[in-house]
Amino acid sequence: MKILSTTQYAMLAAALLLGSGWSLSGNAASQKLVLTGASTIAPLAGEIARRFELLHPGLRVDVQTGGSARGISDARNGLASIGMVSRALKPEEYDLHVHTIAWDGVGIILHANNPITALSRQQLIDIYTGKITTWKTVGGWDAPITVVNKAEGRSALELFLSYLKLRNRDIKPQVIIGDNAQGIKTVAGNPNAISYVSIGAAEYEIMRGTAIKLLPLDGIAATVANVRKGTFPLSRPLNLVTREVPRGLIRDFIEFARSEPVYGLVEAQYFVPVSMR
Repeated sequence: MKILSTTQYAMLAAALLLGSGWSLSGNAASQKLVLTGASTIAPLAGEIARRFELLHPGLRVDVQTGGSARGISDARNGLASIGMVSRALKPEEYDLHVHTIAWDGVGIILHANNPITALSRQQLIDIYTGKITTWKTVGGWDAPITVVNKAEGRSALELFLSYLKLRNRDIKPQVIIGDNAQGIKTVAGNPNAISYVSIGAAEYEIMRGTAIKLLPLDGIAATVANVRKGTFPLSRPLNLVTREVPRGLIRDFIEFARSEPVYGLVEAQYFVPVSMR
């Protein structure tokens, strides 16, 4: 049997790693994956990344937010290994390869003390377009409504506008927020505010005692259970997208993110694993 020198062994190992989609930097193996995009997916992706890193010593997975639009752009332009997009792809985005890792719903939230228990679709339209400006008009207390809307590029905004059949320029907000945490914090701190966020994120905060509540839509409770059953009207896929057919480490990460060993992580974020739809 031929004994390889240290140098020969290192060269052979490097060749094997490169053939598997790993990258080398300097004299040591240096592997890195970058995920950017939807803030809804980022906490879950971070948990999956930590577990994936344990299986791949030396690997670093960098998870960055910025909205689904950034996930699309960065994946398409090669600025990220994987984009995170918390909605279905649009026809003009079909050049990308999509990989659903979970399902989520988008729900309306109010302050926990707000006496309103339900709003019709038309009432939501009138509130968000400025036709209804006080809670008294819809059976609540005599106070002005603080309309909280999502910033451009957020997938929840696009899903919400589609549900109401509105354009963003039709909305008359008092507050514009980015991620779910901002929306939840804003409503919890303002008894007159209304917003819409990930049902999973909202359920998690409600369990922690945060002063918010979810409203039903079309008579269907805004719960992860109803997202799982496919009955909630505002549900969405949580996707990872790539510019090319994934291979090597990127393929391994995506397959791991869709696999049964991470179902517990998905459910811990109050999302629905892909196999349960």
